[in-house]
Amino acid sequence: MQTDDRPVGVFDSGVGGISTLAALTAELPSEHFLYYGDTLHAPYGVRTTLEVQGLVRDVVQKLESENIKALVIACNTATGSAAAMLRSEKKYPVIGIEPALKPAEENWKGGSILVMATPLTLKQEKFLSLMNRFGAHAVPLACPGLMELVEKEDQAGARKYLEALFSSWNPDQIDAVVLGCTHYVFLRPVIREMLPGRVRITDGNRGTARQLGRVLRAGGLLRKTGSGSVSFHSSGDEAAELPVMARLYDLAVQIARMEAD
Repeated sequence: MQTDDRPVGVFDSGVGGISTLAALTAELPSEHFLYYGDTLHAPYGVRTTLEVQGLVRDVVQKLESENIKALVIACNTATGSAAAMLRSEKKYPVIGIEPALKPAEENWKGGSILVMATPLTLKQEKFLSLMNRFGAHAVPLACPGLMELVEKEDQAGARKYLEALFSSWNPDQIDAVVLGCTHYVFLRPVIREMLPGRVRITDGNRGTARQLGRVLRAGGLLRKTGSGSVSFHSSGDEAAELPVMARLYDLAVQIARMEAD
């Protein structure tokens, strides 16, 4: 049985993409994954597109030195800024992520669909195109500073931020919340507490994992036997940051299981 043991590279501006990583390992448990958090240059969401593209090139070069067979951009901002660029340059598959607005719109029940994302994501052509197709009932909500609270594991600060964010909305008028930044997935349990149970909360992680699986199968790139693995890397202080990444990965796995139940 032919199998491809090379790893899949996964990256984000920081730790948010670890929520995507948890979905990837659930979908493809035999694969080896290398996760890279560009924490030294986070956040991407307040930078220009050209700045993000330059940072992405540096990260990808590091992952390519590990002989990756595919790349997952586990960051909505970086996907919008650099996915098309990378696909035009690379021979291996490049999988991006986008806000899960389509399923929210397809399950619309009459209220507003709140799309939480970084300021840059909401300005990008990719997001604007998504809004044109599936944004009939969507309300974009720029969330500057929220990603940084996740990076710091500041749950109290994030809760206060979210309370202020939702305070101007009547819960009965909210149909769904789209988590348009992978960092926000770590706040899903808090958001769930704040909103009625009927409010749908969506993110792009599961769809991204399924797409990676389809692409690897189609290209004969699957690792077909054995247990997979995960390794973490960072552009910052790895001694301090890798334990945080491992802890957040465990949390992301728990959140994913809760949503699956």
